Amino acid sequence: MEIQEMMFVIFFIVMSSAATEDVKKNLTCTEGGSITLPDPVVESGFLSYGRTVIATVTDRISRIWEESFRDRLLWNNNTGLFTITGLQRDDSGIYIIDPKGGGVPTSYQLSVYEPVPTPSVNTSRVSADSCTVVCFVEKAHETTLYWIKGEEILNQTSTGPSLPLTVDKQDFSSSYRCVAANPAADEKTLPVNIKTFCSEENNTDEKSENKRQVGTVLIAIVVFLIVIAIIIIIGIYFERQRRKWGSQSQGRFNQKRGRSCLY
Repeated sequence: MEIQEMMFVIFFIVMSSAATEDVKKNLTCTEGGSITLPDPVVESGFLSYGRTVIATVTDRISRIWEESFRDRLLWNNNTGLFTITGLQRDDSGIYIIDPKGGGVPTSYQLSVYEPVPTPSVNTSRVSADSCTVVCFVEKAHETTLYWIKGEEILNQTSTGPSLPLTVDKQDFSSSYRCVAANPAADEKTLPVNIKTFCSEENNTDEKSENKRQVGTVLIAIVVFLIVIAIIIIIGIYFERQRRKWGSQSQGRFNQKRGRSCLY
C-alpha cells in the first residue's frame, strides 16, 4: 500500500501545478479555531499545502504525511471532508484537494488571523455641548474598529489602534457600542454608557490642565520662597558683618583714647 501511495504522491506533485494557479475560494479563520475544506476526497486522493502533500486517502484509508498536521488534521470517512484544527498563523496558504478517479482538483486560499482583542474606551474631552470618547485595542494588527449607535455604524477605521467618537449632549442617552473585528468575522463588542464616560469626573483633559496649572503655581510659590529665603540669609549675613566691623572700629577707637590719656 505504501508503494501505491508514494506513486500517487509523485503523480500529484507532477499534475497539481496547474491547480495552484486558480484559487477557487478564499477561506478565513481565527487562530486556535478549526476549518473544514468544502470539497471531499471519498475513495482516493490527496490534500496538499502548497506543493507539499500533507495527507492521502487510498481505498478510504487516510494517512497524514506531515508531522506538523499529524494531530490537527482529521478526515471524515463518511463525508470525505478534511478538517484542520488548532489553526496557527503559519497555516495560512494555498490548500489543494485532488480527488482521484475523475475528480477535479480544487484549491483554496486560507488566511488565519489573530483573535480579536476586547476593545477599551477612554474619555478624551468633555465640554458643555459635547463629549469625545476613544475606542482602542492593545493589538491592532488586522483589526477593524466600529462605533455603533443603536444599529447604525457611525464610523470605522481599517487597521488603526484607536477610533474617536464625538457625541453631542442631546445624544448622551442613546445606545452606543464599540466593536472590534477581523476579516474572519471574529468580533468583540463593548457597550458604552456615554453619560457615565462623559461625566465631569471623567474630563481627563480638564483634570490634566488643572493639575498643570496647580503645579505651575506651586513651583512659582516655591521659587518665590527660595528667593525670599536667600535674600533674608544674605541680609542677616551682611548685618552680622556690619555689627562685627562696627565693634572692631569702636575697640580701636577706645584703644586710641586710652593711649592718649597716658600723656
